[in-house]
Amino acid sequence: MTCEAIKVDRVTTHSRIFAFSRWDAIPAAAGLFHTAYFFALFFLYSHAPLWVMPILGFIYSLMINANINGVAHNFIHNPFFRSPLLNRLFGVTQSIACCFSQTYYDVVHMQHHKGNSDRKDAEGDTVDWLSIYRHGHDDEPENPWSYVFLSFFRDNPAEIKRELRKRGETEVRWGNLELAAVVVTMLALAWFNWRYVVFFYLPFFYLGHCFSYLNGYFRHYGADPDKPIAWGVSSYGKIYNWLFFYNGYHAEHHFRPKVHWTQMERFHAQIAGLQKAEGVRVIEHAHMLGFLDKNLPARKGRGQEPLEAIQ
Repeated sequence: MTCEAIKVDRVTTHSRIFAFSRWDAIPAAAGLFHTAYFFALFFLYSHAPLWVMPILGFIYSLMINANINGVAHNFIHNPFFRSPLLNRLFGVTQSIACCFSQTYYDVVHMQHHKGNSDRKDAEGDTVDWLSIYRHGHDDEPENPWSYVFLSFFRDNPAEIKRELRKRGETEVRWGNLELAAVVVTMLALAWFNWRYVVFFYLPFFYLGHCFSYLNGYFRHYGADPDKPIAWGVSSYGKIYNWLFFYNGYHAEHHFRPKVHWTQMERFHAQIAGLQKAEGVRVIEHAHMLGFLDKNLPARKGRGQEPLEAIQ
């Protein structure tokens, strides 16, 4: 079987609410729970014991990671609802929960799929803004820790908006509405308790996005940017994939991005033989713990040590 010959059936449902599967009620509920947790943190800050709040903040950081790479990610590829308005309103709730625009994230993520963590071209640039090679040297991936802690500051809002504008003014308006919702929410929280926003919320918000970049790094470290079936690295842990709605099947996802999360195991079984023949990389740990994998390929470059040396 060749890559081109593989066909994927689209899931359908007779639900009046959900566009693809009634199972999407689960990630939708998880996303709304995250939004509720976001507001609950603020109200608990003044009432919970001091030692409890760092634990709750750390959980919020993990939830940002799970939302970006699970709920929001699947929502981009297969919007949950039949109603365009419901999809828009859900996007606003997720923008508030993660403190960034879901629509702008859609642009960045689809750019990621255009490049698939590609290597630099002759001009030293990558199609994928999130490519692990974008800030690396000697055709090698970037150091994972600079990728994790600096990527948050590398977004180019003007570049993202320029790409978004290609989709039409409606998309721009909704993206700006989501950003406005985030700004108004944060200003309101700061009005009532600016110390909460500055000294508590922002550090855990940043940590959550660092966790997301850590996930992203090891979803592509050791992959083959030149081979579509091996564009990603997969991890098949059950609990991990339940929590992240099967985004652990990352090689499969990059190979066929529109496969619904409920069909990922079936799709993997369909192409497993071809994946093995093409050398698709699989790790034992969840991607966020990918640096613990015992079979990490060496990463060598200018002034860089093999990746194993920094574990």
